[in-house]
Amino acid sequence: MPHPKTQQILLQRLKTRGPQSVKILSKQLEMTTMGVRQHLNELAAKGLVTTTAENHQTRGRPAHYWQLTDAGHRQFPDAHAEACVTLITRVRDQFGDKALQEIIHDNQDDDLNRYQKALEQTESDLPSQLSKLAELRSEEGFMAEVRLIPNGWLLIQNHCPVYNAAQSSRHYCHSELLLFSTLLAGRAIVERTDYLLDGSRRCAYMVAAITDRQATA
Repeated sequence: MPHPKTQQILLQRLKTRGPQSVKILSKQLEMTTMGVRQHLNELAAKGLVTTTAENHQTRGRPAHYWQLTDAGHRQFPDAHAEACVTLITRVRDQFGDKALQEIIHDNQDDDLNRYQKALEQTESDLPSQLSKLAELRSEEGFMAEVRLIPNGWLLIQNHCPVYNAAQSSRHYCHSELLLFSTLLAGRAIVERTDYLLDGSRRCAYMVAAITDRQATA
């Protein structure tokens, strides 16, 4: 009988890594392909996962990839979604978009102070600072991680706990980019590379260290 804990691990893996084949999932979870397929079929019956179109390979049989459905994504919480959207709508309708923007930026200032204090207690090198930042974001539900890439790092947020609020006001997204840029000012350039509201499965930011030459330019 499929185990709920294993199914939750599968959901988490598809959330953080995107569409995966049964073969890849079986290696990652150290399970048989038959066992993984049984779990996925159970999740599909619940409407939480589905298969993508066949991935046409140059050799061998075409592989099917499994991905989360909308219901599957909703297994990961959107913090106070309905209340946030209602509040945003009322503030905008009563006081205007500028007032809403100011409220969001005031909240960002609180986050900035809190993050700065946490980073001050962390090793000062950029990788350590980014790891701490990802930890702080994960504690808030963003399922964040840092990956090393050839030209710097990717700060990845695999989930957005304020997604519905962000859909109602992209000031949240602008505020987030400004927050990261301010935290790393003078040390790194931050650029958004993946954007959930533009159809990506996640939000991600490329962080490139500022060289001595750039700093003195």
